[in-house]
Amino acid sequence: MSSAQPAILVIDDEAPMRKYVGMNLKARGYHVLLAANGAEALELVARTRVDLLLLDIGLPGLDGLSVLSAVRREAAVPVLMVSARAREGDKVRALDLGADDYLTKPFGVDELLARVRALLRRADPAHKRSLPAYRSGALQVDFTARRVTRHGREIALTPRQHDVLAYLARNAGTVVTHREILQAVWGPHYGGESEYVWTYVQRLRHQIEEDPAHPRLLLTEPGVGYFLQAAD
Repeated sequence: MSSAQPAILVIDDEAPMRKYVGMNLKARGYHVLLAANGAEALELVARTRVDLLLLDIGLPGLDGLSVLSAVRREAAVPVLMVSARAREGDKVRALDLGADDYLTKPFGVDELLARVRALLRRADPAHKRSLPAYRSGALQVDFTARRVTRHGREIALTPRQHDVLAYLARNAGTVVTHREILQAVWGPHYGGESEYVWTYVQRLRHQIEEDPAHPRLLLTEPGVGYFLQAAD
């Protein structure tokens, strides 16, 4: 496998869907791995370099959310959840467990590829601009190294959690709207999925605040959006 080829693991118990997604990804130059269930997927993740997971939520046995939780305990690889379930609660639960995006079946190839490109692009360190680190109190965000620390100890964030925090840090002291966060982090085809932003903000507060119930760094501007306190 060429090092230039991102490796994408497609996990779906429906053979036609695996074939459909796999063929379209291969046609665009990606290296594709296939798994029919959660156990196969976790085995592949453990022994193979994987740059992105396309994970169906409705797997038999070890379901997609259980696989997601297991992956998140070991790796920060981007995860795109794929599901026929369009309920907001399912999306919020997946995002809260560390999913980076959520795609509802049926979907078109163009939308799938756009989301894959966006996730891979944001996970690529070479794509990041070199910026001075953000510091406020005990919190430090190193944009170049994609490293976040509090009191000098590194905080484990998923790629999407880091992207949300980094965007807020680059705009520290300025209120940014839900739509601005969505389009900057998830892409221009997003705008109305405010539950995405809310979920990530709640999780980030538990990571960076001394008292998440009474935040002093990551604040809400009611009816508008959020802002991170200006750097020291």
